[in-house]
Amino acid sequence: MRLTINHRTRYRFSRPLTNAVQILRLTPLSCLNQTVLDWRIDVDCDARLRESRDGYGNCVTALYVDDPVTSLTITANGEVVTDDRAGVVSGLPSDLPPGVFLRPTALTTPDEALRDFAAEIAARVPNPLARLHTLSASLSERMQFEIDTSIVSTTAADAFEAGRGVCQDYAHIFIAAAREGNIPARYVSGHLYRRDGAGDQPASHAWTEAWVDDLGWVAFDPTNGICADDAYVRVASGLDFTDVSPIVGARRGGGEEQMTVEVRVTNAARRRQSQRQGSRGSWQEQSQG
Repeated sequence: MRLTINHRTRYRFSRPLTNAVQILRLTPLSCLNQTVLDWRIDVDCDARLRESRDGYGNCVTALYVDDPVTSLTITANGEVVTDDRAGVVSGLPSDLPPGVFLRPTALTTPDEALRDFAAEIAARVPNPLARLHTLSASLSERMQFEIDTSIVSTTAADAFEAGRGVCQDYAHIFIAAAREGNIPARYVSGHLYRRDGAGDQPASHAWTEAWVDDLGWVAFDPTNGICADDAYVRVASGLDFTDVSPIVGARRGGGEEQMTVEVRVTNAARRRQSQRQGSRGSWQEQSQG
């Protein structure tokens, strides 16, 4: 598919912002699963942008704002052609050894209940690939998707105990259970094109990749209980959410902050058809999940 993505983050401050440094992980990279045709990041004030790569190979843009502002809008948009490779992720520009992604983190350390859950699936399904499919499907069935029930610091163990959460929580639980069974797994952030046309999708999406011998990295979306296909645009990956947060940074001044996020992911072919029919779309204001 040829997907067009528009991702906009707006900040408003109660007092002028003196200066700020933001780290943006908003730019996807080409691989065999996706080809980035065009991508740009725009800011609505005088700012400096510097692009680099982080330790996981993700594209990182450093944003520097040095002049006083009372609002700030960051827009990332472009076009990406995606290919359905049955979940197998190949051709990444750079990568780390799979064993790195066996390391637990504060957000993905399992408790006894999560260990028991992982052990039960491992005993019942010894084949690693089949086990990962079972884990993804089990979480999709067991967990209830609910927004505003968790925060960015919610751990896999807490979300599993609650039995509800958003895509970030599903991903952390999957990663914790996979690593418990000695399968390297990592957190992936990006965008999901909703084939059902739903307007209440999150501003960004999260899923996972797990290492399978003879296949390499395979992308699983436990929120939907499927492997990632051509509806997914991969942006960044890491040990957990903290490694791939779309925007993080520090500022001086500004007082109280209000942030809103808008996203739009469209199929170029369907968009052209809609334009011929005279229909019009609108921006979707969403929260991450």
